[in-house]
Amino acid sequence: MPANHELDHRSIAIVGAGLAGLACAVVLRAQGHAVTLIGPAGNAADTRTTALLEGSIQALAKAGVMIAGNPAAAPLRVMSIVDATQRLIRARPIAFEAKEIGLDAFGWNITNGALTQALLDRLAELGIEHVSGRLLSVDIADGDIGLTIEDAEPLRARLVIAADGRKSMVRQAAGIETTRHDYPQTALALNLEVGRDHREISTEFHTESGPFTLVPLPGRRASLVWVVSPQRAEALRELDDAALAREIEKQSHALLGHVNIDSQRSFWPMSTVMATSQAGKRIALIGEAAHVLPPIGAQGFNLTLRDIAALAKALRDTEDPGASAVLDAYVKARQADIGTRHTAVDLLNRSLLSNQFALQGLRGLGLYALERIGPLRRSVMRQGLARAVED
Repeated sequence: MPANHELDHRSIAIVGAGLAGLACAVVLRAQGHAVTLIGPAGNAADTRTTALLEGSIQALAKAGVMIAGNPAAAPLRVMSIVDATQRLIRARPIAFEAKEIGLDAFGWNITNGALTQALLDRLAELGIEHVSGRLLSVDIADGDIGLTIEDAEPLRARLVIAADGRKSMVRQAAGIETTRHDYPQTALALNLEVGRDHREISTEFHTESGPFTLVPLPGRRASLVWVVSPQRAEALRELDDAALAREIEKQSHALLGHVNIDSQRSFWPMSTVMATSQAGKRIALIGEAAHVLPPIGAQGFNLTLRDIAALAKALRDTEDPGASAVLDAYVKARQADIGTRHTAVDLLNRSLLSNQFALQGLRGLGLYALERIGPLRRSVMRQGLARAVED
């Protein structure tokens, strides 16, 4: 491709129009950047859910996307942890209340479809260019990057943001490698109709195979993420809805009473995937193109929004969005946060799986300290809600 054409040149192109790409497009455009979004739009009928913590709620609100009060979202006012293991050392149940740190709610749980639609609506309001074809190839040059797109004219951009998921074509084109760790676990996600009021409490049961987490949805409904062994996952996959509902009631100790399955089921193997760098030549990685974490502690999409916020900050007052100084600042801003949260999630997950007495004791002692030491508990709550945007 030729190096530059006025008709097909863009300042910033975002590849991937799922939740990460849509959110990146609206946040950057709301801050005054001209962006082009590339790829088929996310599924507005997706019944899976995302728990958006307070920092993420505020970041999206600043970009004109209001989640609090959305009829498809429910507030998370209390987060409870229950040690449901059968091991010798078991922690007492602990509850974190948003009001302890001056908040009405830790965040809101919303269906991915509703979140996608809210972002698409804002995309249209902002007049963001959206090329819906699939990316076919990436050509990295000195001053810009060429992109070939299915059923569309090729274009060039000074910065390409990879929001195209864990198998990112953009990341691969940049030669950025990944490290991966697979866990002997499979996650099951679905939604439920429940017989008892969840009282806007999210409850995470810790079991020997991983967490079993019930998160409020509007009305008498809840979303579930259940982490089990691959063998148990296959057994659950074979059950009809009625039999699966009874297994869920048993595992939850009937916390929410009688339940019915209220969505399709999603199964996926548990792993962590980490890019060796969050940027390459005129390329920035966000979301699962950069990091994939197990579904523990609501870190996934909240971590993505902090990627976006850090990138938006690095892009302020620059004439060349793909300059090495911009990307270096972005990488530096994200290293500690991603590394710390990856380590914390991995350690917690391994402590559930481990038969080592010392590691089990450490987990129990940590939960006991959080229950008993108010300042520590409040500090951990604030850290967990790390702002997705800095002024």
